[in-house]
Amino acid sequence: MWSSLTPIVVLLASLLLHLVALVSADQGSTTSQWQTLKGKPPLVIARGGFSGLLPGSSSDAYKFTLSTSVPDVLFWCDVQLTREGAGICFPDLLLNNNSNVDIIYPKKDKTYIVNGVHAGGWFTIDYTLKDLANVSITQGVFSRANRFDDNMYPILTVEDVAINLTAPGLWLNIENSIFFSQHNLSMRNFVLSVMRKVVVNYISSPEVAFLNSIKGVVNPRTTKLVFRFLQETEIEPSTNQTYGSLLKNLTFIKTFASGILVPKTYIWPVTNDNYLEPHTSLVLDAHEAELTVFVSDLVNDAPLPYNYSYDPLAEYLSFIDNGNFTVDGVLSDFPITPSAAIDCFAHLRQNASVQDKPLVISKNGASGDYPDCTDLAYMKALEDGVDVLDCPVQMSKDGIPFCSSSINLIHTTTVAQTSFQNFTMVVPEIQADNGIYTFSLTWDQTKTLKPSISNPQHGYKLYRNPRFKSAGTFMRLSEFFTLAKNRSSVSGVLISVEYAAYLAEKQGLSVTDAVINELNKAGLDNQTALDIMIQSTNSSVLMKFKEKSKCKLVYKIEEVIGDALNTTLQDIKKFANSVVINKASVLPVNNEYITGATNVVTKLHAFDLPVYVELFSNEYVSQAWDFFSDPTVEINSFVSGAKVDGVITDFPKTAARYKRNRCLLYKERPSYMKPVPPGALLTVVSPLQLPPAEAPNPVLTESDVIEPPLPSALAPGITNGSTVVPPQPPPNGQPKIAACFFLSNLALLVATLLLL
Repeated sequence: MWSSLTPIVVLLASLLLHLVALVSADQGSTTSQWQTLKGKPPLVIARGGFSGLLPGSSSDAYKFTLSTSVPDVLFWCDVQLTREGAGICFPDLLLNNNSNVDIIYPKKDKTYIVNGVHAGGWFTIDYTLKDLANVSITQGVFSRANRFDDNMYPILTVEDVAINLTAPGLWLNIENSIFFSQHNLSMRNFVLSVMRKVVVNYISSPEVAFLNSIKGVVNPRTTKLVFRFLQETEIEPSTNQTYGSLLKNLTFIKTFASGILVPKTYIWPVTNDNYLEPHTSLVLDAHEAELTVFVSDLVNDAPLPYNYSYDPLAEYLSFIDNGNFTVDGVLSDFPITPSAAIDCFAHLRQNASVQDKPLVISKNGASGDYPDCTDLAYMKALEDGVDVLDCPVQMSKDGIPFCSSSINLIHTTTVAQTSFQNFTMVVPEIQADNGIYTFSLTWDQTKTLKPSISNPQHGYKLYRNPRFKSAGTFMRLSEFFTLAKNRSSVSGVLISVEYAAYLAEKQGLSVTDAVINELNKAGLDNQTALDIMIQSTNSSVLMKFKEKSKCKLVYKIEEVIGDALNTTLQDIKKFANSVVINKASVLPVNNEYITGATNVVTKLHAFDLPVYVELFSNEYVSQAWDFFSDPTVEINSFVSGAKVDGVITDFPKTAARYKRNRCLLYKERPSYMKPVPPGALLTVVSPLQLPPAEAPNPVLTESDVIEPPLPSALAPGITNGSTVVPPQPPPNGQPKIAACFFLSNLALLVATLLLL
């Protein structure tokens, strides 16, 4: 079932994938499209290798780059000098920031003056290569995976990286040359000596004097000199000017360098509240001065400007395919993402071929960008290219069906701050704590509420589009149908129905009848242009629709499952045409590492049941480490690897763009567009760092899906106010649902309060 990327340890040494990538890259890139200085595709520079996943500058980080990047990727090496003047590739002047030196040599830290500032720690200049043989590289970014730190990666010399690791190209970054010279070590002499042994393609430095010292002795045809700009207010030591002032004199830069390397905000400035400003003219100005432009600070696992919707690939495209300019190269900790951006996604035509799969299904509209189920969220989903637009139906007190992601208005609105706060009640069939429910307010009252954007990752301080956190209006189901049927790009709608038994028995509201009536009014009951899909976690609801309509029925399995009995699938087939499962039921996860793959999708397909999977979000913390903080890698692994039929996402633009990428059409896909092998990343983790084993996920049985018939609507049994209803068994016989919603409510309630 899975495309054969072997486990990562084998991948690291694989030259076959490297050659495949070369052929594929040649298929996809044409020089005439690129607005670089020379009209060639931009370069990918891997900072310390694949340092976004593995410890930067380690052997595996560099080797893994070969298996996940374009063939002409450049290995970036931050050069530091040891006591005897040997050059090592290490991210920092201080060894303790990225190694276990403090454990190997305890209490050996020292203090030196670096660029006029006192700095303390374990410095490279105090250790010989022999001393460093006992020191191993570790992850220096504490928010990244640290389970590879016990792999005992040795510190590498520049020659190790260039020769032993067969670097396709080598970029040496030289900083603190002045500091080394103060300690009788010459970075210039080292660079000149190493260039007699290996080919160095690029040398960058933020020091004007250093670049001037070597410009006359390097061959400009083989080695390019690049001036690296630091933050605009920092002082360049040899000229005593700020980097911001030097930026205004590109003619001067051209006297000692052929290119510049700048932080990304030099090109796309950002406001104080993290939104993009219009791009500067820097790239065009530099190209006019015959300077190449490289951009730094591009990482997948950091908050991006909100304009990118947490999609790192979108950020890369803004630097290489914006219609105005293309930077000549990108410096990345995650080289797989710019590789795909350049080869697979740049310069896609409007009429580019679109793959049939996956079916892109919205989750409350484009709720990653706007409040759930508002007109703005739905319009954005349509603009983004969604295939199926969704509406979770709720009922107002006066029987009006409308779209809302939760029956509890506290989750989706600012109702708790209004005069309706006294409508709080406890409904054990829904959740164990207080709520203000849709059936307690009339539609006219509901329309007065302000929406509240969902922030599922607020615990990581990752928020969604705060300028529009309360924008938009809610839509009646009738308005939703009108919107959807007038868009030819939409192939269907997905109507979710939950708590139907409770609403019928206790509130006298028949949500199934309300939906069917609106379908009839909209003329959607007897047509084929738009697929009408009804989704529910309750088989009794789907049976009711099967009796009264011709809709396609979708059964949602909320629980994480590891398998399903054939008899259970036969029962599901009686009332459903397709199934929704969660990601962990396809690729089980343990401590954010994928442990393997189940056969659930294969078994569902054997019963002719298409499989839609949720939830695909762009925030990097929502993805397993295996997907490299890239939502496109995750989508590709589920679609190309697990063969799912559709993805349910709150960021439909990312999934819709995936379907258009040209690499899907290649006879042999490049390595950066192949699915991640399930469980491969765990094979790189040392046994001491492996997460504890977990019990296998349960098997879906017949008792999990069979329910009594849906009751008819009765007179209301609950009135407004703070009445506490005595606990009763859930009407569908599935107590797990109430527990699930209880946990969900706690999380979302906290998120709502944090936004107030």
